[in-house]
Amino acid sequence: MRETGCCGAPPSASSFNCRAEFPGLYRVQSQTVPCTIEGYSAFSLPVTPRFRQRFDLDIPVRLSKLEAMKRRKALKFAVGGGLTGGLLNSHSQEKVNPGNTPIPARRSRGDSGEVFGTSDRLHVPTSGTINGEWIAENGRNIPLRDKYDVIVCGGGPAGFTAALAAARRGVKVALIEVNGTIGGVWTSGMLSWILDAVNKPGIMAELVSNLETRGIGRRVHSAWVYDAELMKQLLEEMLVDAGVDIRLHTRVVGAITDDSNRLAAVLTESKSGREGWTAQSFIDCTGDGDLGAQAGCEFEFGRPSDGVTQPFSMMGILSGVETDEIAAFIRGQCEPRNLGNPKKNFLAELRSAGIDPSYGGPTIFEIRDGLYAMMANHQYNVSAINADDVSKATIEARREVHAIVSALKKKGGIWNELHLNCTGEQIGTREGRRIMGRYYMTSEDLKIGAKFDDNICDVTFPIDVHATDPKKTKEIEAKPFKSRDYQIPLRALMARDVDGLLVAGRCISGDFIAHSSYRVTGNAVAMGEAAGVAAAVAVKEKVLPHEVPFEALGAQTTA
Repeated sequence: MRETGCCGAPPSASSFNCRAEFPGLYRVQSQTVPCTIEGYSAFSLPVTPRFRQRFDLDIPVRLSKLEAMKRRKALKFAVGGGLTGGLLNSHSQEKVNPGNTPIPARRSRGDSGEVFGTSDRLHVPTSGTINGEWIAENGRNIPLRDKYDVIVCGGGPAGFTAALAAARRGVKVALIEVNGTIGGVWTSGMLSWILDAVNKPGIMAELVSNLETRGIGRRVHSAWVYDAELMKQLLEEMLVDAGVDIRLHTRVVGAITDDSNRLAAVLTESKSGREGWTAQSFIDCTGDGDLGAQAGCEFEFGRPSDGVTQPFSMMGILSGVETDEIAAFIRGQCEPRNLGNPKKNFLAELRSAGIDPSYGGPTIFEIRDGLYAMMANHQYNVSAINADDVSKATIEARREVHAIVSALKKKGGIWNELHLNCTGEQIGTREGRRIMGRYYMTSEDLKIGAKFDDNICDVTFPIDVHATDPKKTKEIEAKPFKSRDYQIPLRALMARDVDGLLVAGRCISGDFIAHSSYRVTGNAVAMGEAAGVAAAVAVKEKVLPHEVPFEALGAQTTA
């Protein structure tokens, strides 16, 4: 950095004033020290009392050339350490993210005429014609973002684990996630509750150990409860430490197969425009089977008789109450105190407040004393693969959650200080597409407690179909039979119709009843780990994922 103006810049040098660029930062009339940074326009740096005090400077408006030479070094430190290192950022930010420092504003256009932040690879112009109810989009070249060994689409519980497992096997991995955080329903959905997790080895055991060690989660019966905000950071840290390339705010919108019917590339849309990504193996962890469907895989959707799926639910995070006061309504606190059934108690409490919730089994979980997760909402007859349905359901569900909290506050008493901290950015989806695999899980597998030589997940969670017809019930539907503990084979994760593609999470191959059991997130983690390892081994052995011998996966992926 070099100073100009009174320190050597021509009087005609153009400038911008930091007071105008950063209004509110300087509250008193200040002098300015004109200066420039090589390669950028000249600008005037305000010299405020705050600036003087911080850097122990006494810079007059005009300096003689001699004074300028003497103070050049001091001013250089002030500008470099202030504007680009500390004046706009706290010392704590510098210590946490030493590379995260603001840079001076660039010229709007460089010598090449290129606008900063763009290139001929970004936002390739589209064109086409409107033909009635359709638009014919003209062909265009799509920039290739990068080549990877394994690409995981969807960063929820299954996707997080798949990417982590693959990267730890020493291959180059990208994780593409539509939301602004890793974790899916765990974090964007504020689920705060991991079901069927306690019997899982491998990454699931590692994760819950981290939750306990950091004091951000604890076991409640056969589940784990956690703080969703702190979970975000934990998941990101684990992925970054493993070397996973994370791309957030990016949606998978297309897939390309080669002449041998092998998935060769995925297409995404983001702030960077449309991009292509290639890999040797792909894993669909989108939850709704988006990638599998885009690649041309056959899938099932909903109940076989009519296609109806289980309802959505919106989570709410609560505070302002104490556990001892509302223990009768908290799952895991009510039962050991012999206070009855927490769901029935809470339903009666809501009705006494004038609310008849859309879910007949409203539930509160204690994250810690003073912080709670509430699930009291059902959105019926909506499709996870229809954006209008999802949008409408999200708005209606959030309105109901707010109405519930408002009614309880109005009731007063123990609810007087109740506060709704937040709702899920992403509404909880129980069911989307089920991609056809090389094995198809059925209700018969649950009935007999099926075991497999290529077992990758032991499931203990029962059949759990939330109400599909609120006229009949708004709770959990009656179970057709009592299921036994069963296993999921690796083959159920291998796409049947397209090579090079694995599936993990609730979108694996299975029928409506089987899906209602294996869909919970503890099982998604185990599936993700198996898929990630299989994909990585396939890359190293130069074979397709379904050609990997099960023995090559290692015992850590099974119970």
